[in-house]
Amino acid sequence: MTKRGGGFYLDDGPLENDAVDLAALADAVPRDEPLHRFANRPYVVFGRDYVPATRHQSFRQQGVASWYGRRYHGQKTSSGEPYDMFAMTAAHPTLPIPSYVRVTRLNGGPETGKSVVLRVNDRGPFLHHRVIDLSYAAAWKLGIVESGSGTVIVESVLAGASAPPAASAPPASSTPPAPLQVAAVAPPPEPANVLRDIVEKGGHYLQLGAFGNRDNAEALRARLASTLGDLGDRLQVRSAGNLHRLQLGPWADISEARRIAEQLKTAFDLPSVLVKVEF
Repeated sequence: MTKRGGGFYLDDGPLENDAVDLAALADAVPRDEPLHRFANRPYVVFGRDYVPATRHQSFRQQGVASWYGRRYHGQKTSSGEPYDMFAMTAAHPTLPIPSYVRVTRLNGGPETGKSVVLRVNDRGPFLHHRVIDLSYAAAWKLGIVESGSGTVIVESVLAGASAPPAASAPPASSTPPAPLQVAAVAPPPEPANVLRDIVEKGGHYLQLGAFGNRDNAEALRARLASTLGDLGDRLQVRSAGNLHRLQLGPWADISEARRIAEQLKTAFDLPSVLVKVEF
């Protein structure tokens, strides 16, 4: 496995010769769209439960933004749409799909105060305590391509309403504003133990996520496959009824599975749950 280094994974770095005039790209234009039928169901990734919002309302969040680029270009997002690194889009763990946000750069030197309006059509990020994953184009406009991440404010933008003005950085002595929590009116949650006490036949697996929507599981599989290199060939989505589990494996030896789990945690800060075996 290749360990994460610098601001981006493996060869998912800046392009040497952009085929698109990024400076000419316009912000996303908020419009009234029906929520995706499946992408807003509760799900579990790396042992953490997520409950997406199922209606649009005010949302404000401050934290670290990252970006994803050419390694994922053309792959399926959680909305089922292909990822376009040159589109003004973003991935968020819990905002409705689709929805729109203004993302404003903070603490970025000359880039401070720059902002973009993006359409949320994917889930993530799930690693390194980031709050939003930007498309390559959006990250370029905010000046975080080279560094790989930057501090931002994320604010919801409703269709037909004026986008909020670009946020400014709080004074050094002030306490950062607490995010407005989105109250999710969600469908019945999936079983709480989807990542625990699971019995499978035919080998030992590391379970990374469980979803009510197969597109979500496939989107995460595609992103992790690009990140994990040769190990990504062992990723598979195993479905049972309406539950779709993303698993890595199998390994015949439980000690080998545990060794890989430790490597995932060390190299990628990627926790996993060992799936039990029944003989």
